Amino acid sequence: MSLLSPSFDLLDTTKKHMPQKVAVAWSGGADSTALLCFLKSKGYAIQAWHINHGWFASSAAQAETLAAQAHAWNIPFYSKTLVKPKQNIEAESRQLRYAAFVQIAEETQCFHLALGHHLQDQAETVCMRLLQGAGVAGCQGMKSFRQHESLFLHRPFLHIDKAQMYQYLKAQHIGWLEDPSNQDYTIWRNKIRHQLFPHMQRVGKDPVALFMRYQKQAQKVQNSIAQLAQTCVVTLNNNSQSSYCSVDWQQWSAQSSSVRVYLLQKMIGILFADGKVFGRRHFQAIAQWQEHGSHGWVSLSGCHLQKHEEKLKLFKGNKGLNHMKAKQIEVNNE
Repeated sequence: MSLLSPSFDLLDTTKKHMPQKVAVAWSGGADSTALLCFLKSKGYAIQAWHINHGWFASSAAQAETLAAQAHAWNIPFYSKTLVKPKQNIEAESRQLRYAAFVQIAEETQCFHLALGHHLQDQAETVCMRLLQGAGVAGCQGMKSFRQHESLFLHRPFLHIDKAQMYQYLKAQHIGWLEDPSNQDYTIWRNKIRHQLFPHMQRVGKDPVALFMRYQKQAQKVQNSIAQLAQTCVVTLNNNSQSSYCSVDWQQWSAQSSSVRVYLLQKMIGILFADGKVFGRRHFQAIAQWQEHGSHGWVSLSGCHLQKHEEKLKLFKGNKGLNHMKAKQIEVNNE
């Protein structure tokens, strides 16, 4: 395998965050293969992590092929086999995949994982979230760096056009596998990729340019919202009995709806530190709770919200409030 210098480079922000020891989520497809080979060519001490979702009869054979290729390239290879969910396959498979990545991280003591998402993936994500009714925060798309439990996730190719990745692989005579799931039109992303985007191109619209403009605008609006939210101090409270985030009730309730939503998303992000967010149904439940006087508490998928002692408090768990004294730790609102 010849690994010459490619015509593209990593984002400066990724260079700052990503250490020399890093794993690559390797499906065998063109995107993750380009990332794997690129990082190896740049001297990173890489590992290849493969998740066999078990969706197809060929999945096990593909995993064996990748293991052999990694061995030939002198790259440590780790794999997990999952059981295909029976319902909500796309979402549940994603959860199982990240849980498997966390397990491999614990086993290998490598806590930085690079993902091969590129510019077209980002545009598809923004489009999908718009179609799902996401707000400004969701339409910012994927982040180039974030934390998921103990794992640090990097997406160094978000600025790279997919065509460049194919050019790189062909120039280096590196092969890749085609994932059969990419042709499954029951998956939202595939409908966007193979049906909506090509149709937009046929009528003279560039879907990538269009949705990336939406993404940039969403980032600008979200930054403005963050500036408005700086007057509200979010605190994290931890002790042996419970963990919760809180903000002054009067300050929070006096804000515009967009700022209130931003603060709630910030609270759940701090509390779980793994990219967990509230969706539309959660905000609908919170709105109903407010309409009924904000009495009692509202359950929100693994956490619950209460008004207590003139504070809005978001607790881990779905049970009612345990009255306790907890040391407050101020959280930076930046």
